[in-house]
Amino acid sequence: MITVFGSINMDLVATTPRLPKPGETVPGTGFATAAGGKGANQALAARRAGADVRMVGAVGQDEFAGPALDLLDKAGTDLAAVARVDGPTGTALILVGGDGENMIAVVPAANGTVSAEQAEKAVGDMKSGDILMLQQEVPANSVKAALNAAKAKGVRTVLNIAPLIAETTELAALADIVIANETEFERLVGRDNLTASDREQILIEMHGKTGQILIVTLGADGVIAAEGGALHRTKGLKIEPVDTVGAGDTFCGYLAASLDAGLGFDEALRRAAVAGSLACLKAGAQPSIPVASEVAAAL
Repeated sequence: MITVFGSINMDLVATTPRLPKPGETVPGTGFATAAGGKGANQALAARRAGADVRMVGAVGQDEFAGPALDLLDKAGTDLAAVARVDGPTGTALILVGGDGENMIAVVPAANGTVSAEQAEKAVGDMKSGDILMLQQEVPANSVKAALNAAKAKGVRTVLNIAPLIAETTELAALADIVIANETEFERLVGRDNLTASDREQILIEMHGKTGQILIVTLGADGVIAAEGGALHRTKGLKIEPVDTVGAGDTFCGYLAASLDAGLGFDEALRRAAVAGSLACLKAGAQPSIPVASEVAAAL
């Protein structure tokens, strides 16, 4: 069983020929709404990968609450631990340029009410050996409470350090598996403009000191990780991206599901990378997440 403790949003997505510069207005070419939130995205990815998944978080009492949970519900995700609170559901305002790159502003709303008590109760229902997935779009003190409770109970934790917050270094130190993109990793280690060689050296040194599994996603350059005292590398698919919004969350969800299913680390890493590539071929965070059969065919 995988429990995902994190955010649930509605994404408001506008497409443009290119992303605007500060202070600039550009014409839009399309608009759509889609369920999102890093927590919900990763939960849906893990579920579509074949895992049993429980979502823990909060939505508001507004018109976005139902649609934000719709795909999770249809996929068979356990939503009993999703709280309904006063006020709006979290939203993300997303601009997607013609090259597939994006800019995102997130408004926490109901996600900001997710509490340490909710975290501790969720972990209390878990068993040793279960996987707890977390991100940083809910309050940091709640993420910390979940990580500490999981450690005490022998629950394996996977923390995606996105978006970066002031408490990221403290939180990352508590997780068993840490996933970052290259920018987030540089911020985590306090070094800018790392070369590939620098990154590899830092990864293996950190892994040796902490024993944590450390994973850095590198976009088109694939993934590098430190696990079992060694560096591991893999790549996704060669693609022309349509929308990269859901790629990182898809990677995280598929990785957790693959490890939960007992796959070896290299196989899990490769499966997750391919799933992340496939997620770039469709618009929207959750609609773009591939199902397990699509990933198997691509592999």
